[in-house]
Amino acid sequence: MNALAAIISRSRTTLLLLFMILLAGSMARIAIPVEGDPEIDVPFFVITTVHEGISPEDAERLLIMPLEIELRQVDGVEEINSFASENAGTVMVEFDADFDLDQALLDTREAVNRAKVEFPTDAEEPIVQEQSTSDFPILQINLVGDVPERMLYNIALDLRDAIEAQPGILSADMSGQREELMEAIIDPTVLETYQLSTDQIINSIVRNNRLIPAGSLDNGEGRFSVKVPSIIEDPRDVLSIPIKTAQDTVVTIGDVAEVRRTFKDRTGYARVDGRNTISLQIVKRANFNILDAIANAKKVAEEFRPRLPAQVKLMYSQDQGPYAESQVVELEGNIATALGLVMVVVVAAMGIRSGIIVGLGIPSSFLFSLIFLYLLGYSFNFMVMFGMLLGLGMLIDGAIVVTEYADRKMTEGYNSHRAYIMAAQRMFWPVTASIATTLAAFLPLMFWPGVSGKFMRFLPVTVFTVLSGSLLYALIFGPVIGSIFGKAGSQFERAKHKLEVLENGDPRTLKSITGLYSRVLSFATRYSIVTLIGTMAILFTTFWAYGQYGNGLIYFSEGENKFAVVNLRARGNLSVDETNLLLREVEERVLQVEGIAHVNAYTQLSGRPSRDGGTDRVGSIFLELYDRGDRRLNSEAVLERVRERTQDMVGVQVELQAMDMGPPVGKDLQIELSSYKRSVIEPAVTKITEYLRTQVADVRDIDDTRALPGVEFKIEVDRAQAAIYGADVTQVGVAVQLITNGIKVGEYRPERSEDAVDIRVRYPSAQRGVMALDELQMVTPGGLVPLANFVTVKPSNNVDTLQRVNGVPIMMILANVAPGVLADTKVKEIQSWIDSQDWPPELRIQFRGANEEQAESLAFVGVAFGMSLLLMFVLLVTQFNSFYQSSLILFAVVLSTAGVLIGLLITGNPFSAILSGVGVVALAGIVVNNNIVLIDTYNEIRDNNRDMHYVDLIVRTGAQRLRPVMLTTITTVFGLLPLASNLSIDFVNRTIEYGSMLSTFWVPLSQAIVSGLTFATLLTLVTTPAMLAIPHQIKGIYRRIRSTTPSAAEQLAGESAG
Repeated sequence: MNALAAIISRSRTTLLLLFMILLAGSMARIAIPVEGDPEIDVPFFVITTVHEGISPEDAERLLIMPLEIELRQVDGVEEINSFASENAGTVMVEFDADFDLDQALLDTREAVNRAKVEFPTDAEEPIVQEQSTSDFPILQINLVGDVPERMLYNIALDLRDAIEAQPGILSADMSGQREELMEAIIDPTVLETYQLSTDQIINSIVRNNRLIPAGSLDNGEGRFSVKVPSIIEDPRDVLSIPIKTAQDTVVTIGDVAEVRRTFKDRTGYARVDGRNTISLQIVKRANFNILDAIANAKKVAEEFRPRLPAQVKLMYSQDQGPYAESQVVELEGNIATALGLVMVVVVAAMGIRSGIIVGLGIPSSFLFSLIFLYLLGYSFNFMVMFGMLLGLGMLIDGAIVVTEYADRKMTEGYNSHRAYIMAAQRMFWPVTASIATTLAAFLPLMFWPGVSGKFMRFLPVTVFTVLSGSLLYALIFGPVIGSIFGKAGSQFERAKHKLEVLENGDPRTLKSITGLYSRVLSFATRYSIVTLIGTMAILFTTFWAYGQYGNGLIYFSEGENKFAVVNLRARGNLSVDETNLLLREVEERVLQVEGIAHVNAYTQLSGRPSRDGGTDRVGSIFLELYDRGDRRLNSEAVLERVRERTQDMVGVQVELQAMDMGPPVGKDLQIELSSYKRSVIEPAVTKITEYLRTQVADVRDIDDTRALPGVEFKIEVDRAQAAIYGADVTQVGVAVQLITNGIKVGEYRPERSEDAVDIRVRYPSAQRGVMALDELQMVTPGGLVPLANFVTVKPSNNVDTLQRVNGVPIMMILANVAPGVLADTKVKEIQSWIDSQDWPPELRIQFRGANEEQAESLAFVGVAFGMSLLLMFVLLVTQFNSFYQSSLILFAVVLSTAGVLIGLLITGNPFSAILSGVGVVALAGIVVNNNIVLIDTYNEIRDNNRDMHYVDLIVRTGAQRLRPVMLTTITTVFGLLPLASNLSIDFVNRTIEYGSMLSTFWVPLSQAIVSGLTFATLLTLVTTPAMLAIPHQIKGIYRRIRSTTPSAAEQLAGESAG
């Protein structure tokens, strides 16, 4: 304590240290990256192995299984999700969220290297891609115009190269373009004229497109390298390749083929606002300011705009900049609003000088926090800012208690220097214990596992650093400032009289709120057992009522959205153009809906694996809504309008999914069916899907991952008959490739291409297609021979994708629930039906997705809650050396939990597994602070007044602590009350908005703290002091019993006298 007095006495040094903290914090605020959503690094990798022509069954056996065997041996792997599809095998590896990212990538690459030894020799090199939240594009730059495709492609290439050279830009990925291709078109009749086979053409190109290491010559007078230029660098190089010679005549490829640099056949389309586009999706580097990255990309784009042809337009969409900036600005404004409300309360209660001394703790603690957040590598995102908003009301609690005590001492006549030293020394342990218990409540949340934990971890870390700064301010910087500028809040005789009564008199005689409270407290203390029974009755009624009438559970938060995606699903062998027509029809209907700013549409081939849905997705439309203040309808109503406009479409299923803030979990309902026997899975999927469609209300967007109905052609070769014509299976395969994608004979790399361009040989478009299989002829030594002579073409059902999880075959059923319906309610209903059915014993059915994450989050919150209470109990026992008083302090946690449930019953809101759960844990650390100061004051008064009656002792304690307890509660409640009311009040930017994206997101957490703290404080001011009387009353009863019961010696004396 002497050290504390010495620090406060060295005011200049202490103020210089405070200035350095403020300066460093300001610099950290300028340097820290700004983001909307927090960037989460999750060890999740996608391994893709391409093998052209391989079937799903063979891909599973030859590509997937070797990878699974090796990956299962890697430490830290949580789940292996595999997809075997046509032409490729894809494996998604998910590690434990806290596993080291670099080590996970290294281990994955090593496992892939071990597995690829087992791959077929003609499989391509496996590609390992790391996935993260920063891979989501921050901006899309679209080029639209009625110009040749090559011109638009070249413009996009130039723009991409310029943007990728900018700082902060990781990549500018192109979409909507076709891959480049060098194509050699050969006519079979021309080949017959020259008596050439396709094998001769292929071999000629292969043999003339090689890198030949010719070496070097050393003649003693110098050393010279020898070069044999044989790499194809231009289509003209292909035209001059000789195929056949006859005397002095040379037949070249130019004589029998048309060679051109073109594009591959289109596999998809991209459009923006209904117009075909080639777009650049800008991805920023990790830990780079999103606003700066977008500004750099737009700067380059604007420099390009004057150079564009008149027919080409450049436009932006999916711009995350205004979204991120509005989140930050709006939350900063709400923090400023909360700061203003808190300061009004503090100044009104304590006076201007004391109010300013307390208020200075807010920016000091925030800037102190920013220093450590910057050093930890965090970004300035909405989770960090809400942590600051959450800490806003709590961080001045210590300063209020210290300043209020010093104010009392100055009213008694002490000078400011002495008063603040006394206040810091007297309140050192109560304030330290209060903040330590709050930190103990938040500490377990830092170890939240999984993706949800990574997302929520920003909150407790921010609160931890803010409250650490507030402890320094309350005990050191605040007293130093107060010792210089402090002055008693009131010097009037009435105030001095009131203070004298609180210190030495009977507070029940005061004619004020304090006097009324003292009289109520006196009654509650005299009848403490009745008070305790009444409190327990209120608690029991609350918990019973919530169990009966509570509105269920949600995983995170149901809020306003800025972005959404419309998925188009269709079954059958749809061509690219048919898919494009379907998507365009949906797109035209979506564009008519009010409130949508931009629409980005993409088609894709069905049958491709998807981690969050079936394989029948043929197109996606990304919707960007106007800001909430610029549209009449909320996001839910806009999406319902979209659903209404597209629900009558025939042959397709249109699904909508809002892109919510928070951890991604996919559809509301996700049912996984797994078994080593694939034959038992599909009937079960059919049964459950039919049940969902016909018997479960308010469930929509039902989808599953069963194989799509489709047709594939199998070509069966009669080998003996083919041999008669001088043909074999390989030649048949080459002939068939000529009418499909063409035969890849090599690669070359043009000057402006990052990747090698395929060189393919194929027939003219008029001789390609499905009908060409029946008319196909191949060149043999005996001339052109119809394949029909020894080949049979049979259509059959195809298998599009086979999915496995951890080596076990699975199928998924996915669905969404209607607005206003809780997924948790439907999960219980469906689970009850599943449990009542008879299923094969080898079949396993479980819920995944949000339900799985919700269960894990609730389990962790329960553990964190228990650990928080245990840590706080240890700290309290250390502080008070009393199990009873420590237990009494923790009783406030039960009161606060009841308060949370009362708030949910009044508002009718569901309990959020993450946000409400965090609110309960956070409340555990907040509500005990008032009890700590209350009981510490009780002990202090008791030690100084041993002869005082326990009722008078407790009443005086409550009366002295009423103002600081109410102040700390009101400041915390006022800081969060606007958000708890779903209001975003931004006095800085002069906006008040109900139901904004920010406020709706934080309603569950804000309401939990406001309702829990309010209820707990009201009961704490009565119940806690009353329960302090119970030990005294028990002792009194015990003494009365002893006084009325004769001792053993008295009984013996009486008997002997008798």
